[in-house]
Amino acid sequence: MSPRLHSWFALFLAAAAAAPLAAQDAEFRRPVARPNATLFSPLDLPRPDRLRNGAGAPGPDYWQQKVDYKIQASLDPATRLVAGKAHVSYLNASPDALPYLWLNLEQNAFRQDSIAAGVGGRTAIGMRHAEGGGYGIREVSARGKRLDFQVYDTLGRIDLPKPVAPNGGVFEFDIEWDFVIPETVFRRFGIEKVAQGTSFEVAQWFPAVAVYDDVHGWNTLPYIGTGEFYSNFGDYEVELTAPPEFVVVCTGELQNPKEVFTNEQAARLRKARKSKKTVMIIAPEEVGGPNSRPNGKSLTWKFKAEMVRTVAWAASDAFILDAAGLDGVLIQSAYPKEALEFWKDSTQMLRTAIDGYNRRWFKYPYPVATNVSGAEGGMEYPMIIFCRGRRSEEGLYGVTAHEIGHNWFPMVVNTDERRHAWMDEGFNTFINYYSAADWFDDPQSGRAHPASFAGAMRGARQLPIETPADHFSGGLLGQTEYAKTGVGLVMLRESILGPERFDFAFRTYIDRWAFKSPRPADFFRCMEDAAGVDLAWFWRGWFLETGTIDLEVTGVDQPEEDQPAKITFRSLGELVMPLRFRVGFEDGTTQDYDLPVEIWFASDRIVEKIPGDRRIASVLVDWKEEFPDLNRDNNEWLAEEEGSDID
Repeated sequence: MSPRLHSWFALFLAAAAAAPLAAQDAEFRRPVARPNATLFSPLDLPRPDRLRNGAGAPGPDYWQQKVDYKIQASLDPATRLVAGKAHVSYLNASPDALPYLWLNLEQNAFRQDSIAAGVGGRTAIGMRHAEGGGYGIREVSARGKRLDFQVYDTLGRIDLPKPVAPNGGVFEFDIEWDFVIPETVFRRFGIEKVAQGTSFEVAQWFPAVAVYDDVHGWNTLPYIGTGEFYSNFGDYEVELTAPPEFVVVCTGELQNPKEVFTNEQAARLRKARKSKKTVMIIAPEEVGGPNSRPNGKSLTWKFKAEMVRTVAWAASDAFILDAAGLDGVLIQSAYPKEALEFWKDSTQMLRTAIDGYNRRWFKYPYPVATNVSGAEGGMEYPMIIFCRGRRSEEGLYGVTAHEIGHNWFPMVVNTDERRHAWMDEGFNTFINYYSAADWFDDPQSGRAHPASFAGAMRGARQLPIETPADHFSGGLLGQTEYAKTGVGLVMLRESILGPERFDFAFRTYIDRWAFKSPRPADFFRCMEDAAGVDLAWFWRGWFLETGTIDLEVTGVDQPEEDQPAKITFRSLGELVMPLRFRVGFEDGTTQDYDLPVEIWFASDRIVEKIPGDRRIASVLVDWKEEFPDLNRDNNEWLAEEEGSDID
């Protein structure tokens, strides 16, 4: 989801004054939920086992389900009707026999009686609803026999004639459905009327089998709007039929370009895959022209995708289409002429962002990447992203880099976005932090810059990062799941572990969990295992609680005969960080000191001796502004302000 759709930071009341020192020492950093623990105590994590081991890796007994779909669907632009049928093959890799299957029916969120309609604007993203919205489920059957099917809000249950056998049992069924795309959609897909026609972005559009996993069994949280998705990996064969003037782009690789493009366009497409430069497939002046599309009453576009979480697509009679290549990947953009000013660079932006993520983290594993300009501000699906961004180069690159970044999190590293949105949005915000420099000569630091986040930590309404997305209101979702997570990982990389150590651990996490489904405990353990460090204090303080950072230099005792200078520091917040400070001496020299976070094990008051007999003129805590320190006014001590200490 686009980070621009949520406020980055909010203005809050000033933090309450710190407790007296004696009381702080007595109850030093004791989490409210665990009165016998300190910030440095081990985390209460699920016991490791053969499914998920203590190193934060999938164990030898790890399993996950696989669901394959063969879908045939059509779009009637005049009525906005999408009608489809699917043959579904469900592989039960679990050790459990399954007497029923749950399906996600996300279009039902648009029904007047849905939970989403009842919640309305109370969540971070309000829903808009259409009269008669939702699915029409025509039939659910297996081998020609109807199956009992019950619908409960955005979920459907198929009662099976006999349980799906464990450890590799397969159940196949067929389902037919249709729905009308609402004229006004709240998010994630929609319709845009432009000068040369209409663009449809279509997502959450087919009944999909819900996830059954080792943690929750069936994952049946309703689709309310803010919480996104948790899906099975599977292989897809998709056939989409639309009027011949419409160009269709979709998750997956196009199987029949010669049938849906002219000979010239098909040749351009082949050329583009091998070209670093952008190649026009359908040029602006060709849109709507009599020879720009093959003849016929309709065209059926055929796509194939392997090991993806879902499929989304777009269709328009107004699309300009261009493309380029990167290491065999076809990178393309589809957009109307209204977007041409900035979207003429979209394919190169997409190519640049993917190349950066390839180098830093994990190689893009799919054969296609498509950027679509339409009604949706910013949303991600495997191999295809929806980005509006038409006002500036910065805006378009920002949303493009963010949305394609989701193909790493959560499209490759598959996470439960409804429960743990930070493992999706926050990880993506973190990798976005470094992508701006791939395109801009003078990149801005972005929303994950640590020092600038301090103001956001003063709010009284804060919730921990580890809070389900639907439980947030207003801008807290963006501030917490996106920005705070991104800030935390930037601090961990730049200021706590260092880039080399962090990068090795983060890449290890991606490698271990690519095309699998980790949980927070798996991430925590994997990072500690690969980095070789105990980070319980960091996970607890930053991700599981809502404390603040406030480091203070309290005072200086100047050196005396046979006694070095002494500097007193305090940590006034509930969080701790390494103590880094710069000392300026009266002789004009300076020296930097770096103390590990472990200095706060026993107390929030530290007295540091400075060897030698030089008199101190100044002390500045967090002098590089690496941390979101709540009150920088107490970070500096100046001898000239201590009148009695000046000779």
